[in-house]
Amino acid sequence: MAGNSKRRGAMRKEGTKKGMVVGSGGQRRRALQGKGPTPPAEMRPGHPAARRANRAAAAQSKSGGGANRRRPGDGETPETVLGRNPVVECLRAGVPATALHVALGTHADERVAEAVQLAADRGISILEVPRADLDRITGGALHQGLALQVPPYAYAHPDELLEIASESPSPGLIVALDGVTDPRNLGAVVRSVGAFGGHGVVVPQRRAAGMTAVAWRTSAGTAARVPVARATNLTRTLREYATAGFMVAGLDAEGSVSLDDFELATDPLVLVIGSEGKGLSRLVKQTCDVTVSIPLSGAVESLNASVAAGVVLAEVARQRRLG
Repeated sequence: MAGNSKRRGAMRKEGTKKGMVVGSGGQRRRALQGKGPTPPAEMRPGHPAARRANRAAAAQSKSGGGANRRRPGDGETPETVLGRNPVVECLRAGVPATALHVALGTHADERVAEAVQLAADRGISILEVPRADLDRITGGALHQGLALQVPPYAYAHPDELLEIASESPSPGLIVALDGVTDPRNLGAVVRSVGAFGGHGVVVPQRRAAGMTAVAWRTSAGTAARVPVARATNLTRTLREYATAGFMVAGLDAEGSVSLDDFELATDPLVLVIGSEGKGLSRLVKQTCDVTVSIPLSGAVESLNASVAAGVVLAEVARQRRLG
């Protein structure tokens, strides 16, 4: 039998065999190209671990993400962040997410690699899905092969801010936003509150910006430490804070007190910031104990809501350090 026989000519002499060499996968240009390291089980389509990760992500999305579960009645749904830069920025900022969707065949540039690494480090499910499925998930919007699912934010109750302030050695400091509709302003205010020793932010339940992924990203992760409460009726909440011993000061361009003469800064304080265009609403303004104006030069008529909040919070923090 050829290969086993000892007859002359039945087999090639050693060292004369042509063709493939064992273990090479071919020679030179015909050699097989490596595909890199084997991906984790949960990223292999059809693998049991991938199916379990899909089920877990779906269940987590329905429940609001465990620790970030919304209070009953909030009625909001998970949010999907699309695009490589927005996804990476959200992951860098610590936005709470339940799943990172990566389209099959996506070119893995540095942003995709960073998104996958950040998600893996935080234990976020990484799901590799067909591009058609990702198109369906995103409603056909431009996603560049990446989509990050963010659960609804878990708002605090307004009374919880009073409890947090009561446990602090410094006088209470809460910021209330009256009709601020830009989530970037909300995120910036949350960041300023965290920077200047505030105890929380209150926003109205309706006709106001909520803690979306954009607000989270603008807060640069501060939203993980500064609670944001949602009030059904902001005017009633401000009255309850006043009953609890807080002074309520509204920021208004025609305020009765200049920020230079703001003597209530060292007392337990609720600072109310009005909307970007209309300022404080009538009922909220009537609820305030005092209205405060920021001295400006003649060339500038007003400041952005988040910038104005930062200016006043910085002055409050300065007076408290001196006092």
